[in-house]
Amino acid sequence: MVDKPAHLIVHPTNPGHPPTLWDGLRELLVYELAIGGQLSIITRLDRETSGLVLVAKHREAAREFGLAMERGEFEKTYRAIVWGWPETDDFAIDAPLIRRGEIEPSRIWVKQVAHQQGKACRTEFRVEQRFERVGREGKEERFSLLECHPQTGRMHQIRAHLHHAGFPIVGDKLYGPDEACYLEFIETGWTPELAARLLLDRQALHASRLVWREHDWQCALPAELAAFAEGR
Repeated sequence: MVDKPAHLIVHPTNPGHPPTLWDGLRELLVYELAIGGQLSIITRLDRETSGLVLVAKHREAAREFGLAMERGEFEKTYRAIVWGWPETDDFAIDAPLIRRGEIEPSRIWVKQVAHQQGKACRTEFRVEQRFERVGREGKEERFSLLECHPQTGRMHQIRAHLHHAGFPIVGDKLYGPDEACYLEFIETGWTPELAARLLLDRQALHASRLVWREHDWQCALPAELAAFAEGR
């Protein structure tokens, strides 16, 4: 099990060959690989999402984990900081998701949207903390720290569901206050203007717990997210 930091890509797919989790693990496990091991990353996270990533070091473990994933045996918990206060402490979102580019013209084809033609999708949420702090334009705003329990495994599921419900994740360039932030970031990189609108340079989403059989892996909220929730 690995605790991936935000901004680290999991697999080497981007042009320019930036550092990836895969590369780092291959260096760390060079002896295991030399004697016949096989590196397989079982659970994956978006570049800006931090937290637990399950890794198998040999073929048999990868196969067992893969079958367990297909059977839905893993229980995943994420934590997210969002704009706004949900009306209730416990709520669920049942909304099918589809790539927007499949149903309408889209500047960002990969973006997921709730639509009846999409695949069934459910996420359960619990409010862990409600707080107020300085937000955009120096004004006090309401925020919540949520526990998120995806019951399905669709692309961008938690981010898209929270955006659909009106509680976008802080720092999310694609599903935040304005998708133009995503396009601007691709063109310009991180700027003071984006910082003023998004507040964090990464989406405030963290894979905090993974339970499978007798195993219960957990990792704490990273320092920058904990500081934000404390108003620092």
